[in-house]
Amino acid sequence: MEVFLLKSKIHRATVTGGDVAYEGSLTIASDLMDQCGLQEYEKILCGNMANGNRWETYAIRGKKGSGQIILNGAVAHLGKKGDVLTIMNFASVSQKKAKKWQPRVIVLGKGNKIVSTRGI
Repeated sequence: MEVFLLKSKIHRATVTGGDVAYEGSLTIASDLMDQCGLQEYEKILCGNMANGNRWETYAIRGKKGSGQIILNGAVAHLGKKGDVLTIMNFASVSQKKAKKWQPRVIVLGKGNKIVSTRGI
């Protein structure tokens, strides 16, 4: 049997922009994606700490070192520049592996710079 566990999380990501005209997704600076093990086009769950909105979409790579967190398409209506997000994704893991499982977590501060990590 397998269980569905948190694979990676970007905590306290500040939205840097939005583009309603874009077809969809969430742009995330590529270095942040790499640090937490998030793949481009991987399904993500986002929670907006400013207004409680939650949505699923997929991640696309932004410019490395830019701190980009951009709401694209319809989700641009669910937040605004300056809102703080929690970005999560999950993986199916065997029960044996689950006993020692550690998600990769990064916590961001000002300018979406990494201030702490866990499980990395």
